[in-house]
Amino acid sequence: MSTKSRTRSKTRLSRALGIALTPKAARYLEKRPYAPGEHGRTKRKTDSDYAVRLREKQRLRAQYGIREAQLKIVFNEARKASGLTGENLVELLETRLDALVLRAGFARTTAQARQMVVHRHILVDGKLVDRPSFRVKPGQMIHVKAKSEKTEPFQVAAAGGHVDVLPKTPGYLEVEIDKLQARLVRRPKRAEVPVTCEVQLVVEYYAAR
Repeated sequence: MSTKSRTRSKTRLSRALGIALTPKAARYLEKRPYAPGEHGRTKRKTDSDYAVRLREKQRLRAQYGIREAQLKIVFNEARKASGLTGENLVELLETRLDALVLRAGFARTTAQARQMVVHRHILVDGKLVDRPSFRVKPGQMIHVKAKSEKTEPFQVAAAGGHVDVLPKTPGYLEVEIDKLQARLVRRPKRAEVPVTCEVQLVVEYYAAR
């Protein structure tokens, strides 16, 4: 799929789910805040409980850019942990390496953050990690490989080039953007995580299956 096709696909998905998945989609949603297709402007009939839960689950998946199988695995882990399953779910997803690379401002989108990890530009405590799903632990340092720091995407990031399109750095991350490094200082709390999702509906979706 070409870059242009991927962009169109993300914009269309953003409109369908009612959330901006990329900065370009955010601008598009400001102009056209309705779903795609010929019926996008018309008021939808009331969705069933199942449809509402399914849509919320799809919103969560889309914001982290993960497959259904990956979300199901994390959900099962969240359910077994103490505390509220929905909050555990978001907290666990948020400690993925690609999610934290995005929150730190190293990347502009989730897809770019994942690409940076897969292409072996990111270190955790000095060790190369190329798995986007790698779970970062409190106290660990995320930083860009010295050889990669001089490349254009990271030079843009180090200059604060993504500040205008990203949410404010959450309290669980300490970031030195000019040095392209960030430390996870503690576990994220759901209220701080900049994700649009009614997590209880996601829990209900899986509980009903």
